[in-house]
Amino acid sequence: MNEDPTSVAAVDILQIMEMIPHRYPMLLIDKVIDMIADVSAVGVKNVTINEPHFVGHFPTRPVMPGVMIIESMAQTAAVLVVHTLGPEAKGKLVYFMAIEGARFRRPVVPGDRMLVSVTKRRSRGPVWKFRGEVHVDDVLCSEADFSAMIMDN
Repeated sequence: MNEDPTSVAAVDILQIMEMIPHRYPMLLIDKVIDMIADVSAVGVKNVTINEPHFVGHFPTRPVMPGVMIIESMAQTAAVLVVHTLGPEAKGKLVYFMAIEGARFRRPVVPGDRMLVSVTKRRSRGPVWKFRGEVHVDDVLCSEADFSAMIMDN
């Protein structure tokens, strides 16, 4: 058993929905499987053909939109921020500020299990900067640096 209070082994979907306001169809992580407060988190997104964006992206060859992959990074980071801030996060939202160096190296398709890793680069006041990577079957599919601001709801 992990004795470190800053480390969390898993956060299920119900806990995620308590931490961030996103709901279907915009809730893009199913679980967080590892998290260290103020350091990093690893989210899981099980990609299914039932997701609404696959109707038009693309009908004959469904590919997860890059913006949705980046959003899954942001949601994983938001869970990390809320966990790190604890009660101080109550009544606050995490907003995107910038996305830099986004790269999409391999398509993500229905049936894939995305591992969404985010690492805090730094935080200063309400602004947090992160590095995100998405892997499927140990293959890097996408990566980006991004920043977010914590604001009152």
